[in-house]
Amino acid sequence: MSYRLPPLAALRAFESAARHLSFKKAAEELHVTPAAISQQIKALESHLGVPLFRRLTRALAITPQGLAMLPKVREGFDCLAEAVEQTRLERDGLLTVDAPPSFAARWLVPRLARFSRDFPEVRLRISSGSDSVDRDGVAPVFSTAWDDPRGDDSLLAIRYGTGDYPGLLVERILAPDWIPVCSPRLATPDRPLAEPADLVHHVLIHDDTIRGSRQPGWREWLSAAGVGGVDAARGPHFSNAVLAVEAALDGQGVALALLPLVESELAAGRLILPFPVGIPSPYAYYLVMRRAVAKRPSVAAFRQWLIGEARSR
Repeated sequence: MSYRLPPLAALRAFESAARHLSFKKAAEELHVTPAAISQQIKALESHLGVPLFRRLTRALAITPQGLAMLPKVREGFDCLAEAVEQTRLERDGLLTVDAPPSFAARWLVPRLARFSRDFPEVRLRISSGSDSVDRDGVAPVFSTAWDDPRGDDSLLAIRYGTGDYPGLLVERILAPDWIPVCSPRLATPDRPLAEPADLVHHVLIHDDTIRGSRQPGWREWLSAAGVGGVDAARGPHFSNAVLAVEAALDGQGVALALLPLVESELAAGRLILPFPVGIPSPYAYYLVMRRAVAKRPSVAAFRQWLIGEARSR
């Protein structure tokens, strides 16, 4: 079957300009000049016989015809990207997974030997950074990183956040609670940890992984435990859970930590749960992917394994 299609370069220019609503930004993305983008768009409009954009004085607006065409054009590029990427991945068996630093270090990495044993044909690449955590309900870097269907920043992501990532496949993996943990050597006869009110005699360790109004902390935990008279603001603050948990392991105080990140230390007795009171996190851990990669064998294998590990906790 033959197709009467416009040049691929013109469609690429249209998709990029429509996504950015800017010829200039489209030119930067495609490494050409704004004039070249404009010429490609004019050629495409001539080919179709309809206007795709309205050129305003200081802005660019997409027409109803352009808006109607855009989803299918993006879907087409997504399918092309999937076909090309599938060929490459089948060649080298590489699967990239991006995850929050604390989750990767304290939950994911210790379990990866089992994945490698069960799926030796998949070569995992784990990347990590602070962009993997929503900030006060917003994930600006994450939401734009995969906006381009041809992008290859990461094939899969584990995100700690709200789960509201439009246009992507999202599946909740873990919904954690915040719990108090400390070294077993922290409690002494003169400074016991028999009841929550005893925290008045101990240092409180704070995990500032989530910054902003959505971050639950010691104030919320003390309220849930029915404790008054304890200064919830005192004690050291750490920028991520890894540092906060290390401080607790070192006996520096009682940390408020996400349960999945300290399960191994609790099981081994390196940390204890002095009080069985937890508060739910407003965020959860989600597996997120572009639709173009969802059916790949390596992606399906990792998803199945990850869900199984989360359910076996």
